[in-house]
Amino acid sequence: MGENLLPPPEKLESVRPFKLVEFFSFSSLAVIFIFTFVLTYIISDRARTVLLKKSEEYALLLAENLNHQVYLQFVVPTAIAYGSISLREPEQFSLIDRVVRNTIHSFRIDSVNIYDAGENIIVYSTDPSMVGKRNLGGMEYKLALRGQHSSQLVSRGGSWVFWAGGGGGEKKLKTYIPFRHEKVLTWKTGPIMGVFEITQDLSVDYETIQGFLIMVIITSTAIMTILFVVLRLIVARADRIIYKRVLEQRKLEEQLHQAEKLASLGKMVAAVSHEIKSPLGIIQSTAEILENKVKAFDPQNRLASIVVAESNRLNRIVTEFLDFARPQIPHFVRCNVIEIIEKNFNFLEPELNKSGIRVEKNFASDKVIIDGDPDLLYRVLLNIFVNAIQAMPDGGDLIVGVNIAGKPEHLEISVRDTGIGISPEDIARVFEPFFTTKHKGSGLGLAIVKNIVEGHGGIIKIESEGGKGATFIIDFPVRHA
Repeated sequence: MGENLLPPPEKLESVRPFKLVEFFSFSSLAVIFIFTFVLTYIISDRARTVLLKKSEEYALLLAENLNHQVYLQFVVPTAIAYGSISLREPEQFSLIDRVVRNTIHSFRIDSVNIYDAGENIIVYSTDPSMVGKRNLGGMEYKLALRGQHSSQLVSRGGSWVFWAGGGGGEKKLKTYIPFRHEKVLTWKTGPIMGVFEITQDLSVDYETIQGFLIMVIITSTAIMTILFVVLRLIVARADRIIYKRVLEQRKLEEQLHQAEKLASLGKMVAAVSHEIKSPLGIIQSTAEILENKVKAFDPQNRLASIVVAESNRLNRIVTEFLDFARPQIPHFVRCNVIEIIEKNFNFLEPELNKSGIRVEKNFASDKVIIDGDPDLLYRVLLNIFVNAIQAMPDGGDLIVGVNIAGKPEHLEISVRDTGIGISPEDIARVFEPFFTTKHKGSGLGLAIVKNIVEGHGGIIKIESEGGKGATFIIDFPVRHA
């Protein structure tokens, strides 16, 4: 009757909708990380491109000024004074060195080399160790001889962290620009006389870009991590709520299923009990008549008495079935709970004395009035008292308390025995129909008690430990007379 419809927790995983959200949260984190690194690469590549373009423009501006100054302050005076230009001559080399250094002193330039137009050899350099070296110009040198400027980025050391541009190390941009004749007093240029190689050290600029990219990655990672943690907390909380609601739904479904089964069973029991009750009444009355006649002729014959006793017991069981299948509607009147309790003890006094049970009464008042059905309340207390007596076959104490407390006020009736107690497993089922731990009985007594109490707007619960007795606690709304 009370099978559990709730699946085990591992099976409830299939009804947890936020498992999908958890999956997407991890997937989203991976996608965002990939997107961040791609975006970082795009930003770094763009920053490097802009840096190289601006540096090249800077070199071209310097080269234009350098071309003008070298031509006017060195080429022309030297050609007039010496008739020809030969940088092997110390005086000429000293003059061009002074002109070049005066021109570039306010510029951020690492070095300046001048290549001869006839052969790929450095004829002048701000770094004396470079003078005379051959074939260092490469393709850029050849393009400059054709009148085209070009640049080359030279890297030494550093890491691969920032892909194409690397991170750290030495970064130098070499720009090759044609060195041309100029027409005096004009900016017009003539044939190419040589090639300027202007070298700029971009290491600091690259380190600045690298620091910016590191900051972008760290900031993005921190923000994503925070968002991910927040999302995970929200998902975990929502998952717990959904999981709890699913459990509650399953419990409600179980209760509904149980109620439907009990309703069907109640109809069947009511029909069967009704059919049994009529012939049972005839059997019982016939047995009583037979008992009276037998006593007159054979007082020692107790067969008729046994039939009467068993008929009465069967009648009580059938009545319980009918009471459970067709619960009685309470007829509310003003009634005194203390009187109902005393009436029960008067009825049970012989059984209490026979079992050696001492009754202790703890009443807050001699008169406690509630709205209820006296007959049904009498049955509730009688059933509980009988259960307590049966739990103490070797005698014991039966403590009954009546207290008024709370706002709004409610009546608490407690019935405590010192009997065998109820195990935790059985406590969860004592109010289930047809559940009993006794060899005799229908198992409907406490189920009927619960129905009557709830019909009066009250609640009933049990507190017990195995071997230490049990306590029934009933709460009713109360009104004083």
